[in-house]
Amino acid sequence: MKVKLRFKITTEYDKKNFIWVGAALVPAFAMLLAVGYHPLALVLFGILLFAIRSIRLELDERTPWLWTAVMFGAGAAFTVYSIQYLLLDAELFAKTSSHMLRMNILCVLLVYLLVQVFTNNSGLTCMIAHSGFLLLGFINYFVYMFRGNEFSFSDLRSIGTGLSVADNYRLRLEDRGAYVLLATTLFFALVCRCRVSFVHRLHMRIMAVMGAVLCGIVVTANVYSVNTETWEQKGSYRNGYILNYVLGIRDSFISAPEGYSGEAVAELEKKYSVKETSAVLPDREPTIIVIMNESFADLGVLGELHTNMPLTPFYDSLYENTTKGYALSSVFGAKTPNSEWEFMTGNSMAFLPEGSVVYQQYIDSKPASIVSGLKGRGYTCVAMHPYYASGWSRNQVYPDLGYDEMHFIEDFDQTKVIRDYISDRELYEKVIERYENRKVNEKLYLMGITMQNHGGYTETHENFPENYYKIGRSYTDANQYFSLVHESDKALEYFISYFSEVDEPVEIVFFGDHQPSLNSNFYPILNGKGLSGLTEDELEKLYMVPFFIWTNYDTPEETVEITSLNYLSTLALEKAGMELFPYNRFLSEMMEVVPALNSRGYYSRTQGRYLHLDEAAGEEAAWLRRYEQLQYNSMFDKKGRSDVFFPY
Repeated sequence: MKVKLRFKITTEYDKKNFIWVGAALVPAFAMLLAVGYHPLALVLFGILLFAIRSIRLELDERTPWLWTAVMFGAGAAFTVYSIQYLLLDAELFAKTSSHMLRMNILCVLLVYLLVQVFTNNSGLTCMIAHSGFLLLGFINYFVYMFRGNEFSFSDLRSIGTGLSVADNYRLRLEDRGAYVLLATTLFFALVCRCRVSFVHRLHMRIMAVMGAVLCGIVVTANVYSVNTETWEQKGSYRNGYILNYVLGIRDSFISAPEGYSGEAVAELEKKYSVKETSAVLPDREPTIIVIMNESFADLGVLGELHTNMPLTPFYDSLYENTTKGYALSSVFGAKTPNSEWEFMTGNSMAFLPEGSVVYQQYIDSKPASIVSGLKGRGYTCVAMHPYYASGWSRNQVYPDLGYDEMHFIEDFDQTKVIRDYISDRELYEKVIERYENRKVNEKLYLMGITMQNHGGYTETHENFPENYYKIGRSYTDANQYFSLVHESDKALEYFISYFSEVDEPVEIVFFGDHQPSLNSNFYPILNGKGLSGLTEDELEKLYMVPFFIWTNYDTPEETVEITSLNYLSTLALEKAGMELFPYNRFLSEMMEVVPALNSRGYYSRTQGRYLHLDEAAGEEAAWLRRYEQLQYNSMFDKKGRSDVFFPY
């Protein structure tokens, strides 16, 4: 038996429609005056709203799921496209793939279905769900305007801080936001004309939940390995904002490692709570200066590299009073703050979701670090970064870490640039200035994060001659990078030369944050393979960065074949002759068994090669397990956090 679907659309004249349209045009006109969108949009809005209010839809009551499916499908797509349009300009919007847009629509559709369970009114569901998502989109719109990074699930923990400073900012809506609000009004008017409800509510709820579960399964299967993007607007155009927000929720739930318990942490406390007696410099604790140099790397570790002139003659000559070698970073080409976090805290990205950024996802109000430790010993702690304070939320994170002073781009001479970024030399001059202006008997810890060598490397610049290049086949971005590294070496010579002449003890820790991201066709020239199909040993070479610890007083020279950034602060304290904090004592012992690890794996001393963490066995596995337990305790066990290992 065939069932004929009934659907009827008619028009009806009602004087009240003029009142409705007039009432809607008043705020729309006010928004026109405030925002300045095109006046024709206001006219079109009025015409369409009147037309929608004048139609009458008669839907077949026997097929509520059909009409609901149409409304929800169209509504979810409208929600996603509204948010993407609101947040991105046309160029960035075009970068979002159709696959990712579909995943965003499924995420939104899942919520539509769950709201339907409670409303039993498809039109009302569309209005509630769309309003909630649009509110989230506008929150992100304004948050990005204020700080330059997207609003993520982890930001909910600091919403109180955000509200406390909201008065310092001026809300400003652009024309895209106005168009979204006008379109939303039309959408709401349309769904109000579609009256769909279900007689059998239990059946409806079961079907809605089943549909939501199906959406969740499809999304999970398609984005399981997709990384959360947290830099600027990459999340919005690479993943789509809604999906990226959902991925942030996924990454926020870190489960306790196997065998974790308060008793296990207490056993470690017993061993490492006993203080050591280490007094190489009992009355002369040195000034400690840490320089994390943007993209500073030795690409010779990837393969045979010959340049027309030596790139880093000073760095290569540095030997006296120097510990020197290579360290594993956990990032390649981007996500700088993970490297500084590993250095400062001694923790590792090895135990966090791939692609995550700690500063924007996992920093609590008082994370223990070398900063808080030295602050407890009377040091003044200073952070310097010649770029915007909002970058990677440093202006929010640094006070939590314990820094007493922060210096960002406005504190530097912005005429001293190489390409478009403030030079290493300018940062070093600022460090020297702060050192010279220290108070009598002031103990100083200073961390500087450079910007000079930041990618990309394809544009030419009149203020930067590119005189260094790879001999033979190469690429322009690689040659620009080589010239930048040489400039860093020249600035480093100036920096070390200054402190070699001062009388007070000074320790300088220097390391690159990660290797640069260059033209993918450049890497086969060096390693014969490129960036794919690499063995674990070959892959780890992409994460190796040079480092040194230098003092202006006598210390033994040492070459370190391989370590990792999470160990460098421990090495810095050891080379300074300072008593190690309990967590650093743990790390000092651990590096004898596991000399290096990062987000990709670890170096197995017993096997003489790199392994994945899940391949560890014996004593190496035991140390990695204890390390993960302590890191979980420091980051996620708020109530049971150890005061021995992680005091603030």
